[in-house]
Amino acid sequence: MTTVENANMPSVPPDADAPTTGTPFKRVLAGSMAGAVLEWYDFAIYGILAATVLGPLFFPSGNAVASLLMALATQGLGFVARPLGGIVFGHLGDKFGRKPVLVATFLMLGAATAAIGLLPTYGQIGIWATVALVVLRMIQGFALGGEFGAAVILVSEYGEPKRRGSWAAWPQAGAPAGTVLATVTVGILAVAFPGGAFDTWGWRVAFLLAVPLLVIGFLIRRGVEESPVYQAAQEKSQTGADTSQERSSIIEALRKPRSILHGLGMRLGENIAFYVYTIFVIAYATTYFQYTRGAIVTTVAFASVCQFVGMIGGGRWSDRVGRKVAMLVPAISLVIWAPIFFSLVHTESMLALGVGVCVGALLHGMLAGPEAAWITELFPTKYRFAGSSLVFQGSSIIAGAPAPFIAVWLVDRFSATAVIIYLMITMGITVLAVATSRETKGVDLGKLDELY
Repeated sequence: MTTVENANMPSVPPDADAPTTGTPFKRVLAGSMAGAVLEWYDFAIYGILAATVLGPLFFPSGNAVASLLMALATQGLGFVARPLGGIVFGHLGDKFGRKPVLVATFLMLGAATAAIGLLPTYGQIGIWATVALVVLRMIQGFALGGEFGAAVILVSEYGEPKRRGSWAAWPQAGAPAGTVLATVTVGILAVAFPGGAFDTWGWRVAFLLAVPLLVIGFLIRRGVEESPVYQAAQEKSQTGADTSQERSSIIEALRKPRSILHGLGMRLGENIAFYVYTIFVIAYATTYFQYTRGAIVTTVAFASVCQFVGMIGGGRWSDRVGRKVAMLVPAISLVIWAPIFFSLVHTESMLALGVGVCVGALLHGMLAGPEAAWITELFPTKYRFAGSSLVFQGSSIIAGAPAPFIAVWLVDRFSATAVIIYLMITMGITVLAVATSRETKGVDLGKLDELY
């Protein structure tokens, strides 16, 4: 594939906050970050409460394990809906613009989360409570499938090329920020509503807190104008210079699958590493060793802070050394860290486990930070939203969603060594995908269209 040279970079104003169109860049960044934090807060709140509160309230069966599995299965439906949302909103975002999708998905996500907080329980309206919860969870996942791509792409298309890695890492870092916010919120509410009050109705407050976040984010996003890169591409299309917009942008992206395959390959090991270090470790450490669940959850929450720092730092570093180097270093490090991580867990020392989880999260953040800009730089404007969504959300369903279950099965059927091999092989695919891709640092997203 043709290499994109840095010489294609246009001259940019020295002030990154100066408006590229009518919108100051700080507002664009704030709007995207607000949505990213809200979306992952919403998604994480359900995951945290599914195992402790939602199962008995919405999936009563007389069997605690069955209720838990049903609640977790509903959580998984959110992952199933994400690729569908990515496909639908990816096409709409390329056809009608990034901003409309950014506002629509944000409202859908926040409204669905708040609605869960108002739902009657199974004991009040029977099976309709279960059905409504499943539908709202699907809406959450569907909206998330379009929201994340819109936030990253808008920031990438607005930001100056030489700092795009740094700027795009901020909405990417909304995932750990939202997870930490959700964990802290549930912890505070559990203290504020002692005894059975939290399980009875206090849990609803966690979902209803999405409303003020929704209002703040909407007010910020309403004033954001469409990205200049997208506007320029639309003008070119309307003059007849580009007729490809007549076709679905999803089809356009799939017609040239190399970039999608590179993106999916990169995200394979990255997604699996994230879920092993944050989700699987909780079940593994508490089932096979004498770790307490509360201590592990607290450690994972602290690791999310390390992940956040890694993402922001990794994005900035990629603007200096290039996307490939900035991603290869942590990817190779994660291959090496896999056996070290499990040896630390096996010491049954809380300090050693904390080091293992936090270093893994930090390395993952350093890998995922540059990824946001890199993926958007793989695709031309006419199908950037569609292509990016296929990568972001497609990898979540084929890699992220099944990762904890595969890891649990491997350790139960074989041993921890099997999970180590699983991590090393999938991360090796990530290393290969990045190593064989083109360098995109500093590319002019407008001129990139000329290569396709």
